[in-house]
Amino acid sequence: MSTRPERKRLALRIREQLERCRDSREQITAAGELTPAHRQLAGWQSARLAWTHRDFFEDPRYRPAVTFFLTDLYGDSDYTPRDEGMERVYPLMTRMMPVRAMQSIALGIEMHALSQELDIELARKIYVDRPAGATFTAADYAAAYRACDNIPARRYQIELIGRIGRDLDNVVHRPLIYQTVLLSRKPAQLAGLTALHEFIERGFESFRHMKGADEFLDAIMGRELDVLEAIIADRPASVWAHPQADDGDGVSVGRVVGGA
Repeated sequence: MSTRPERKRLALRIREQLERCRDSREQITAAGELTPAHRQLAGWQSARLAWTHRDFFEDPRYRPAVTFFLTDLYGDSDYTPRDEGMERVYPLMTRMMPVRAMQSIALGIEMHALSQELDIELARKIYVDRPAGATFTAADYAAAYRACDNIPARRYQIELIGRIGRDLDNVVHRPLIYQTVLLSRKPAQLAGLTALHEFIERGFESFRHMKGADEFLDAIMGRELDVLEAIIADRPASVWAHPQADDGDGVSVGRVVGGA
């Protein structure tokens, strides 16, 4: 069977997801950085994730992978250079890349787009009656989370984490693909795609370092579903958040990881 129709379908899907990312990016960034509200929200969520999965920081096998998740997927940085790099390589990617790889990339971009959209909606609820960028408590966060009324999308977001992680774990151990990533570092720099290439390389290195990601991914997905259920059920923040996250103290990832 010809792969041309599937390639065309995936190319269209990738384009649609890139457009979703661009639309969301325009709402959460200003002057080359995240807006105060989205920077505060992203930092709070990163700290919550670091607390939930803190045992992985203590295990040398998993530390690079959980660090990648918190800095490259759920960090409080502006990912515009990386996202714009993806848009620039889109024409070449959809012509030359294997269909299987295109499927994985489509999922990855979809998760990024969905995460941004969920954060936009959540930030609106959190900051409806407080100054943008002001601190908030875990109880405030949970109330806003429930008010968004988008639990199916939240469940799908967690599902995507598992699907993307398993795809990546399958790819990174293929020597030819890994060497291609390493050899493309200089061309990417010359083409002004450094941010995009560094993102890809960090992902490859962190997953290769684990030598098998099933345990990591099962734990991440299981714990995130537990947090979701706890928030839906309006359980105490102490069940799912950092002990200091309900005092408006602005707990940071660094403090969580450092144990302070």
